Amino acid sequence: MTFVLGLTGSIGMGKSATADLFRRLGVPVHDADATVHRLYRGRAAPLIEKAFPGTVIDRAVDRARLGAAVLDKPERMKQLEAIVHPLVREEEESFLESVAALSPVAVLDIPLLFETGGEARCDAVLVVTAPAAVQRARVLARPGMTEAKFHAILARQMRDEDKRARAHFLVDTSRGFASAEAQVRSILACLAGRPGRRRHF
Repeated sequence: MTFVLGLTGSIGMGKSATADLFRRLGVPVHDADATVHRLYRGRAAPLIEKAFPGTVIDRAVDRARLGAAVLDKPERMKQLEAIVHPLVREEEESFLESVAALSPVAVLDIPLLFETGGEARCDAVLVVTAPAAVQRARVLARPGMTEAKFHAILARQMRDEDKRARAHFLVDTSRGFASAEAQVRSILACLAGRPGRRRHF
């Protein structure tokens, strides 16, 4: 049975770059964010338009309009999540079924893994981390990012120290690409031959 490794980390920690390292090393990765983007252009669009009229343009969800519709409205955000999360789970299960006979390890890249209880679907969890000063510098260097936006995003995410305390593995991305790759290779070596123990679908 494929060993399912959950991959998560707060904004600016280097999670996407770490996911790419796994891909380069031949490990299949399911990207929850990319799945949401596809769903917004596909089967989620009519469901979201019904719940949030005016948020779909040319059969695709307009993320800015949808964001405005749920901003600072927890109940509306829960309504959106109730539409999107089951669809993402379906895509995730299809992914795991497709790689079950092909790869000893598969990665679920889920930004809010702990916040949504996603760790229950994983055999182990890897948290990507970096010092707070490095995280802040990376995020504020992004186009259009402000201190207020940064803190609003952090408010929705579990604290890095709490994630690290719950992790089975850590990758510190503050020491450069070569170091991060070495850490990923070490984790894969540790998982070699270790079977997955949870039913995933």
